[in-house]
This record gives sequence, structure tokens and C-alpha cells, in this order.
Amino acid sequence: MAKKVDVAKINKAIVSSVPVTIKSFKLPHETEMYIEEILGVYLDKFGQSELKDRIAYCMRELAVNAKKANTKRVYFSEKNLDINNPDDYVKGMESFKQETLDNINYWLEKQEEAGLYIKVVFQSTSKSFTMSIKNNALISQKEQIRVYDRIARSRAFESMEEALSSVLDDSEGAGLGIVILVLMLKKIGLSEDAFDIDVEGDETVAKITIPFADLHLENLNLLAQEIVDEIEDLPQFPENIVFIQKLINDPESELTDIARQISMDPSLTADLLKVVNSAQFMLPKKVDNIVEAVKLVGLRGIRNMLFSYGTQKVLKTDQKTLWDHSYRVAFYSYNLAKNFKRKKDLLDDAYVGGILHDIGKIVFSKVHPELLDKISRFCTEKEFNHDIMEELSAGLNHAMIGGKIAEKWNFPPSLIAAIAHHHNPENSHKDSRDVVHTVYLANSLANIESGEITFEQVDMSILQDFGIQTEEQYMMILQRLSEAFDENASETE
Repeated sequence: MAKKVDVAKINKAIVSSVPVTIKSFKLPHETEMYIEEILGVYLDKFGQSELKDRIAYCMRELAVNAKKANTKRVYFSEKNLDINNPDDYVKGMESFKQETLDNINYWLEKQEEAGLYIKVVFQSTSKSFTMSIKNNALISQKEQIRVYDRIARSRAFESMEEALSSVLDDSEGAGLGIVILVLMLKKIGLSEDAFDIDVEGDETVAKITIPFADLHLENLNLLAQEIVDEIEDLPQFPENIVFIQKLINDPESELTDIARQISMDPSLTADLLKVVNSAQFMLPKKVDNIVEAVKLVGLRGIRNMLFSYGTQKVLKTDQKTLWDHSYRVAFYSYNLAKNFKRKKDLLDDAYVGGILHDIGKIVFSKVHPELLDKISRFCTEKEFNHDIMEELSAGLNHAMIGGKIAEKWNFPPSLIAAIAHHHNPENSHKDSRDVVHTVYLANSLANIESGEITFEQVDMSILQDFGIQTEEQYMMILQRLSEAFDENASETE
């Protein structure tokens, strides 16, 4: 019986920019149908439902190629042939197609025994969504050259009919099917750049990137900008915090001047002393002197703490779950930076980036009723589908909105990047990559702990950046961080 798609769960993943992953060893027909239904949910959400049949064809082609690549590995292994040896490769391919077709179930069982899988991953961003087909039989250089050769050949054809009428070698998956795939993408208005295949870690990854419908994207961007513009109605940072920021940025300022200004705000003073005396700083004794605290935290730490403190002052909310998640991510992020990156300048940015990564969500949880009314009227005036408002309220594009708010409040580039790209780290600038990767990984750990995602949905390239090779290693890191966080929380209560 075919598995039923949980549309509500898929929509939640879409608005949260969480990837949806389907893993299979044999990729039977019912699994293909299930994946196509999920594809339909994504295309419907982003105004591209008319593309379903064509994109589904491309997905099937890539999935079949991935399954065939896995079959080829177990076939060559069983025949004691080296797939990377040119002579063995020619010899193996002479009988591969016929033998495997004659007894495909046997070879599929062999694939599963060898742990060779196919994964289909859907991931939404602020402007498009990506469909990735992954398998853990690494594509050889020769095979990859064949794929790129087929892509190059496709440029010579004006239509699929012309390609089909030409004589092409389709003895392997990287043959005629790839040409038709590229021509199919062109027919729906996508360039060959929308398709890519490469090795990422221990997987071969074929990707197709599909932009949102122009109208849907335009409406989303207009509405997101309207929301950010309306944030003008929210209070700015308290004057004393702005003044302290200016003191920190003034090379002539003394630490005592900064400490004196902080001490004028009892709440800020209490928060600073609480942070300094937390497990984050691991001091040998309790500190109750504000000047000493400023020296220990340092100007960068004070600056970042003020961004966090000021944001929470502006975005007062009763959404305890959101802030609890943010503090957990901050703790994980700080410790990941400390134990894996070992860059002192990164520690404070990683901590405050973790606290503030979800401010785009917090805006919606706290905004005044009149702001929501204004945005609703804006949707009506522009004749937007009100589902868009519901999507944004539920979290769609919350990273982009959060990034725009951070820009408006003059946050430093590293914090803007951590907020704007914590779901799509590949879009961040290389100068901000360390803090973005750290916050992304911390957020993924917290989301796995709460059951929001599974290990399969974590970006493998980020895991490799931290030297994490296996799921067991990842879960061990999560266990240690979780225990340390709970211990720290009990100490500060």
C-alpha cells in the first residue's frame, strides 16, 4: 500500500525552510509515486503546479540514474572488476545491462546489503526550491565527464524531437536521458545552470533548482518588505544601549566609562553579571563588580550582549518556547565554536547569533494587533492571496525578514548573516561562513532534539566542515551539549 503524504507536515517543513528527505534502497514504484506527490505539494505552494509532469520526469530520470549507479557498483564488485580500471570498465559494461535487467531483484537486494541508498531531498529557500537526488556510490571522473558531455551535446538541439531522432549512446544513465532532461528544463524556461551534478562528501548529488513563480516571488518580497517597513512602528533600541554602543565604538572610551553607563540600568547590570557568572565563561569565582565584569567579557562580548539585550527589550514576547529554543541554540553554538573552530573572535558572534537567529519569527509572535491589521489591509489592497500572509506568519522567509530587521537595526555583518542564512548557509558570504555554519549546526542539533528534523535532513557539507563523519558522532555531540545545557540551566535558576 502506497504511503500517504502528510500535506500539513510538508507545508510546515516548507515554511520553516527545513528539508524534506526520502531515503530508499530499492526505490520501488510506490516510493516514486510518494515522492512525486511531495513534489506536487512544493510546486503548488510556490505557484508552479503546471510544471509537475515535466519536473517529475526529470526527478525520475535522476533517481533511475542513481539507482543504476548503485547497481553498477555491486555488479562490478560481484564480478571482481575494478570500476575505475578502464579495461575492467569496458569488460563489465558489456554484460551489465542485460544481466541486471534479467534479474533486477537480485541486484537490488545486493544494493541494500551493501548499504547503497538513494535519497531525494526537497529544500525551500527565500527565492526557489531545490530538488536533490543523492546516492552513496561516488560518481567517477569518467562518468561525470560523460554527464557534462551530454549537457554540452544538448546545446546543439532545438527540441526534444530533434534529440530523439539523433543517434546517441544511451547504454548508460548519463546518455540520452540527460540530454532530454536538459531540454525539458529549457522548455519550461530554465537554463542548463538549473541542473548540476557533483560529489559532496561521500555522496553523488544531482540537483535541480526551481525558482518560485515570478508573481508569487514578487508578492512574497513585497509583503516581506512591507513587514520590515512597518517595524518602524516598533520602538528603537533604548537610548542608553545606543549610547553604550557608541562608547564601545569610540577608541577614546575607557572601560570605566562603559561600566558606569551600564550600571545606570539595573536590569542590564543584572543581565551582564548573570552572563559573566554563567557556565559560558567558566570563571573560578563569582563576579559581582561591573567593572571587572566588563573586563572579563571584553568590548566585543559587551557589544554582542547589547544586541541581544536590546532586541529582547524591543521584541518583548510571551513566546517562551521561542526564546527557550534561542537560548539552547546560543549555548550549542558557543560550545561548537569553542570546541571545533577554536577561534576566539567567533565565540561571542556564535553565541549572540544563536540567540537572535529566529528574530524573524519573534516579530510575528509579538507584533501589535494594529501592525497585523495594516499588513492584512496591504494584502487586500494588493489582491494577494491571504495564504501568503499565513505562510509568513507561520515562518516562511522568517530568516530573510530577520535579516532585514537586523540590517535596519545596524547589526554587524556577521550577525546579519547568521540570522539571514541560518537555513541556507550556502548563500552566505565566505567572510561570515564560520558563524553561519556554527549557528546552522547548533540549530540543527536543537531541532533534532525536539523532533523537528532527522539526521538525514542535516547539510552534510556543514558536518564535514566540523569534522563530523557519522550519525553516531553527531548524536554523541548532541547528548553532551544537551546535558551541559541542562546542567547550566539548573545552576542559573
